[in-house]
Amino acid sequence: MGVPNNSKHAIAECISDDALIHLKSYQYSAVDKSPVSHYILRPYWNAVVELLPLWLAPNMVTLLGFFCILANVGLLAIFMPDLIGPGPSWLYFSFALGLFMYQTMDNIDGKQARRTGTSSGLGELFDHGIDSLNCTLASLLETAAMGLGNSKSGVFTALVPCLPMFFSTWETYHTHTLYLGVINGPTEGLLIACAMMAISGYYGPGVWTEPLANHLGDRVNTLSGLGLTANQLGDLSVRDIWIVLLVSSLLFTHVPFCIYHVVRARRARNQAVAPVFLEWTPMVVFSGSIGAWLYSPHSTLRAENHLMLFCIIMSFVFGRMTTKIILAHLTRQPFPYWTVMLWPLVGGAVLGNLPRLGFPAVSAEVEHTYLWAYLAFATVAYFRWAYVVTSSICNFLGINCLTIPAEKLAANKKAAELAANGVANGRKTQ
Repeated sequence: MGVPNNSKHAIAECISDDALIHLKSYQYSAVDKSPVSHYILRPYWNAVVELLPLWLAPNMVTLLGFFCILANVGLLAIFMPDLIGPGPSWLYFSFALGLFMYQTMDNIDGKQARRTGTSSGLGELFDHGIDSLNCTLASLLETAAMGLGNSKSGVFTALVPCLPMFFSTWETYHTHTLYLGVINGPTEGLLIACAMMAISGYYGPGVWTEPLANHLGDRVNTLSGLGLTANQLGDLSVRDIWIVLLVSSLLFTHVPFCIYHVVRARRARNQAVAPVFLEWTPMVVFSGSIGAWLYSPHSTLRAENHLMLFCIIMSFVFGRMTTKIILAHLTRQPFPYWTVMLWPLVGGAVLGNLPRLGFPAVSAEVEHTYLWAYLAFATVAYFRWAYVVTSSICNFLGINCLTIPAEKLAANKKAAELAANGVANGRKTQ
């Protein structure tokens, strides 16, 4: 018996029918310990989701939020491509609004799925896949809002969010539960980023890079409790403190808890713990190659102001890498150690360090051309893979990705009418 063409594609992408069968028994599991999420944002999200029409598919809600980020990236490319500025005040406020709307849509898509009775494993894959794409794009907006440009601090700010996203995805793969701590990136992290963007809109981005001594002036008593004076601060700026906070939160809060949850889950199933650390291989290659390429003194990407283009490419690369892990989690498949989209990144790291290997450095034009070729490859590879995977899941489950089937819409409409009639009858009884 011949295999249907779509099944052949599914098998090629490691999602055979034997793997997809796990999606039918899928149940989403998450733990959110954030007081801000529970007491402040959740009532807001519950109110907003009631404003959405029942014909709007949950994945489309996710996509609408992502469009807010894409619109901001477009505005950034037009008005402040150097990522330094200063740009017009409204631009920074639009960054804050766009990121807040993204957070809102990202948190009500699941509620919309439950309202419309369209929950499925595809929703988690789509949701977290968009989150993976957004990691570098939203952080690129933060880099511009702080006026960091193509500096080493700008590169770090734009790309470091990929690390906590990877470890959370790795943790979910092993525990089958998404853990969000008392203070976490999707909640407090995005709110802080929104606040910083709004502050840049009001005060200008220079507030983050100007030495603190300039802000304090002669008000030595401000820091007297710490035994410091304005003069002793030297050129220390908020940017310097910001980088320390990012590194500290990653190394001392996020990653240790991810490791703890994975180790605990593995031991509960009597599984070996040591092999799971080999699963960090793709992230080590990803991070190491980025650092080796962009921080190389022989690379011209930062000097020629190509960080925005680079981050767009990395959004596809990282998006594919983490979405493969999410897919493996949903279908209970072996951990994916590699993606073909990493090879050009390794090649770029080599290209940017040729003099270290005894070869002459390439010109800025050659390196820029290589970057554009990488973008073309990454775009085609990502969207082909996304289409094949999404189509395979939709065909297997008999669902649509961005629309709600007509029969489901009719059922939702009837349920809404019955609920409205019940409320009306209750009022008459009273």
